Amino acid sequence: MNVLKPMPEMPEADDRVVPIGRDTALPPAIAPGAGRKTFRMFLIAALLVGAGVAFGVWRHSLAEAEVNATSEQRRSIVPAVRVTTIRTNDGMMMALLPASTDAFEAAYIMARITGYVAKRYVDIGDHVKVGQLLAEISAPELDHQIAWAQATLALSQAALNQAKAKREIASVTWNRDSNLAGQGWITSQQADTERLNLRAQEAAVAVAEANIRAQQALLEVLLQQKSYQRVVAPFDGIVTQRNIDNGSLVQADAAGGIAMFTVMHSDVIRVQTYVPQDQVSGLQKGIGAIVRVPEMPGVEFRGTVSRVASALQPGTRTLQTEIDVPNREGMLAPGTYCEVELQIPRKSESLTLPAEAVIFSRNGLSVAIVENGIVHLRALTVVRDHGTTLEVSAGVKEGDQVILNPPGGIGEGRTVRPQPVEMPDS
Repeated sequence: MNVLKPMPEMPEADDRVVPIGRDTALPPAIAPGAGRKTFRMFLIAALLVGAGVAFGVWRHSLAEAEVNATSEQRRSIVPAVRVTTIRTNDGMMMALLPASTDAFEAAYIMARITGYVAKRYVDIGDHVKVGQLLAEISAPELDHQIAWAQATLALSQAALNQAKAKREIASVTWNRDSNLAGQGWITSQQADTERLNLRAQEAAVAVAEANIRAQQALLEVLLQQKSYQRVVAPFDGIVTQRNIDNGSLVQADAAGGIAMFTVMHSDVIRVQTYVPQDQVSGLQKGIGAIVRVPEMPGVEFRGTVSRVASALQPGTRTLQTEIDVPNREGMLAPGTYCEVELQIPRKSESLTLPAEAVIFSRNGLSVAIVENGIVHLRALTVVRDHGTTLEVSAGVKEGDQVILNPPGGIGEGRTVRPQPVEMPDS
């Protein structure tokens, strides 16, 4: 009988490599202990990644909540804005315009006869009176012409006397022979000859008288030309230009000659300016004006609008206007650049608002009006731009409160807290 022997006990497994064959060992990856270690490492990495993702989601949610809270806070905040009240313009409109001064009267003294300047009595800057002698012109040939005209006039007078004597003889003869012809004592031919001779002598007297009148007219012309040898001032004024000197040749030709003197009357200065079309409506004679010269700070010259052109210039759409300014002290010189301030009455009502309240957009110009704390946008119709202020005729009314420098977020229906400020003067 075979007795079963117990199997020998297997040695306990350990982590050591069990040789299978000569020089052969199992790979570590398939070792039971190595698999558990790899799983633990993978689990730890997965947990770390999950934690990072959860943290990022939490941070994103937190940031989004903060943004929403900030937006809600901004929407709930009532911003404070500066507002000013629109007012109606007064009845006068101020116009500040460039201008230039000119003499009230200016005369360019030309020579009326040809000759040489014998004597010059005045120079540039001299004050002259009306009729004062400015220069004398020497013209000897004119004196010869006057002498010839006087001699011819005397000859014509003698011819007239001779014609009158012949007419008297013919008249006496005809008066005597006309009775004899009626009685038949002389022939009809002789009577007709004496009658026609009387008529011829009367015509000769008329011719002689006409010659005398012609010679007298010629002599008057020559004497008038001789009076032009004395060049005198046409009015009280100042000599502003002198183009001749002693011995200068002057020509009696207004087209080709040059002025001997220029005399200006500057006791009253004409200030010429051009008023734009948008300011012309209320312009009229008698309006007061203030003239200022840049080189005279603080000095004002007051005058009155004296002349207004009846039509605008087509090229510039401006109206020529002249202002008379008293200048007895001579402080204003002709040809000076200056500025004119005109107070022109308004023909239509308009409103003034500051330029900083205007909103520029693709829809045009508008302003933000505050009514009971609510913003309303209004389109504007601008009449005139003064730089810091605007004149408008539509879009707003007197008493409206407009927002100054409106923020970008201000829109229709927004609630604001107005803070009134004074509107700056134009």
